[in-house]
Amino acid sequence: MPRVLERGLTGLFRSRWGVAVVIAVLVLAVVGIGRLFSGGGDGRQQLLDPVSPAPTVSVDPSHDDDGVIVDDAPAPKPTAKPGSASPEAVAYAFASAWVDHKNVSAKTWHDGILPNATKNLAEELDGVDPADVPADRVIGRPTLVPVGDGLANAVVTVDSGKLTLQLVGPDGKWLVDGVDWEAS
Repeated sequence: MPRVLERGLTGLFRSRWGVAVVIAVLVLAVVGIGRLFSGGGDGRQQLLDPVSPAPTVSVDPSHDDDGVIVDDAPAPKPTAKPGSASPEAVAYAFASAWVDHKNVSAKTWHDGILPNATKNLAEELDGVDPADVPADRVIGRPTLVPVGDGLANAVVTVDSGKLTLQLVGPDGKWLVDGVDWEAS
């Protein structure tokens, strides 16, 4: 009998159909054993159970705090220390000195913006060629946009675009700390 079994198995595994039948029998055996140990259900109930139409709520909806921090409070209006210039006046004076670049030396131009600039900005602009300034005159008054306590942006309209000046005034004495120009 062992010779007949050996010959039968060898013949079975030599053909593609024989291998396919063996694999199919193994798959059916694994599925059958799996169902036997899982309780014998048909498995379709779990997949086809209706989904609850109501969303699951994980927080108390009656509580207003959703955990997101939003600061809707407007930034405080910039104020100047008594006896010092307002942020608008500092922005206007700086912008006027910035556009005054014709027929002046780099040192003269730099000295003109120096009283209204922070030390950092003065160092950044040291050695700048005034001929590179892209505007010739200030057209409008500065529009102040508060950013935070002791911080504000001043937008000044010049003949070639808009000049945005970043102002700092931690102690109420306002100075320009950054310059950005946008062509119109």
